[in-house]
Amino acid sequence: MLKRILPAMLLAGLAGCTSVGDRGDAADDVALRLLTAVESDDGPAACATLAPDTLAEVEEAAGQPCDKAILDEDLPSPGTVTGTDVYGQLAQVRLTGDTLFLAAFPGGWRVVAAGCTSRGDQPYNCTLQGG
Repeated sequence: MLKRILPAMLLAGLAGCTSVGDRGDAADDVALRLLTAVESDDGPAACATLAPDTLAEVEEAAGQPCDKAILDEDLPSPGTVTGTDVYGQLAQVRLTGDTLFLAAFPGGWRVVAAGCTSRGDQPYNCTLQGG
């Protein structure tokens, strides 16, 4: 599988207007913005970082608007970025204490899942994710 991902990553980096490093930095910024906003009780800023399906899932699960519901999510405090991988239109940002998954949208990166922990060979277990 890794043999197929690496060529795709190289092509995505060559085809885009920005480097993979720049795109990774932008994904890092959005991931940290989400966690910082939640820690600061800034629901509107936190919701502005979410992908549409993730925002809808937060509201549906809580039965209230995202700006209130997201503050009740059990997300960790923002940590230090320990690694970022960009795979075309998707990114994984690893922080001390959290892993976030993002997708590229016309307006920039948006968080698809947060509060994620690895389960080895199984899919990540995420506190916050889209449907």
